[in-house]
Amino acid sequence: MEQSAQSKKERSQEIRKYRMLKEPIPKVITIMAIPSIIAFLINSIYSLADTYFVSSLGNSATAAVSVNSSLDMFIMMAGSFVAIGANSYIARLLGAKNEAKASKVFSTAWVTAIIFGSIILAIGALFTEPLVRLLGATDTCVNYSIDYATYVLLVAPFMAANFVMNQSLRAEGAATLSMIGMGFGGILNCFLDPLFIFPEVHIGALVLPGLGLEVAGASIATALSKVVSFIILIFPYLSKRSMLHLSVKNIEYSKDIVKQVASVGSSSAFRTMLSVIAGIVLNNIAGGISDACLAGIGVTNKVMMFPFGIILGFGTGFQPVLGFNWGARRFDRVKESMKFSLRNSVVLGTVMGGLLFVFAESIIHLFAGTDPEMMQIGELAIRLQAAALPFHAWVATVNWACAGIGYAQGAVILATSRQGSCFLPIVWPLSHFFGSSGVASVQATADVLSVFIAIPMLRHVKGIIRRGEEEYLRESHGGSTV
Repeated sequence: MEQSAQSKKERSQEIRKYRMLKEPIPKVITIMAIPSIIAFLINSIYSLADTYFVSSLGNSATAAVSVNSSLDMFIMMAGSFVAIGANSYIARLLGAKNEAKASKVFSTAWVTAIIFGSIILAIGALFTEPLVRLLGATDTCVNYSIDYATYVLLVAPFMAANFVMNQSLRAEGAATLSMIGMGFGGILNCFLDPLFIFPEVHIGALVLPGLGLEVAGASIATALSKVVSFIILIFPYLSKRSMLHLSVKNIEYSKDIVKQVASVGSSSAFRTMLSVIAGIVLNNIAGGISDACLAGIGVTNKVMMFPFGIILGFGTGFQPVLGFNWGARRFDRVKESMKFSLRNSVVLGTVMGGLLFVFAESIIHLFAGTDPEMMQIGELAIRLQAAALPFHAWVATVNWACAGIGYAQGAVILATSRQGSCFLPIVWPLSHFFGSSGVASVQATADVLSVFIAIPMLRHVKGIIRRGEEEYLRESHGGSTV
């Protein structure tokens, strides 16, 4: 029985390797991307579900959930710092048939994420009110913000570890397992939200008793969902159904592992850190105008998680394929995957942007009700970001290309452009001169500006690939083996 299970596992692993190196690139990237896209969409739904159900409690409650989006991003920074770097290095190691080293990278990254998440939990628990005020909570929504932050902080270690397990499953080609882990937790959250938020839940003629915990209920539902996702995601590793093995014996903070994970992961960390900073700045400016403005921008950010999730899911299908073939020195497939992904990212961005632009008013109405200020700000922000979506999709793909081949500098520069170098310098002038309309336009303007940074980065990536191919041909010609 044990031998049969081992044989089945080996066959599964060989199928994944064959897919990465032999099957047509459009098919492989699509197979890899679809589960990730579905998982991110479900993740976006349950993130938006919190906002949707809480919006019935008023603008202050909605603003509180919006404020805590920056806390989610901060925890994401802790996890994605090691997760993205580990993904890139693991994919290259698996492509080079070094499974043992890949397992060491994974185990080290997993433990590091747990440690980072625990640090956030400890600091957040000690300074919860100063933390939410820093994130942009106003006097009218600070109590709601504390309620929401309390339970999210409790699961910060699980959330950080989830990022590592998700990315590592994708790196070895097991995107469906990653989707199940993320997706089930998201669906669970959608069901738990109304039961925890309201005193009773009406389903047709059926009335179910609820807990009536309001904003705290939304946070508890989210926390439980994250723990469930953790349990599902860790199962393939503990049951040894994965190429990678999670073990204390595999933890190794060697110079090589730390350098590779940190150099590529820093791009994600910087990007997320700047997202947090940008969110804090924008929340404080919007909150200074009104809770309706803060709520409108917050809802827009949650709505835009849907197209961003599709773009991110597409990228997480593309990047492991690129990295695997780069490690295997299949430069023909590296170039083909880049061409396919760059072209189709723009197509995706254009289609999604067009739909959001047309239905922006109807979407924001679901959350704003009859509040004219929130309606106006939310509709404008959604339409502007929808118009800029093709630019964002293309730049994100270039960013993934940099990470996929281990070009850390380019990945950092691009990762920090959208909400850093192209965002922070314009947020104050736009908000000062144009008020709430300026606040609504900042992100779309930054997305367009980031294209001018991505163009030279793409040229440099192509140069790296060309030089790698030339070096490989020289080695082959000289009789060297790969």
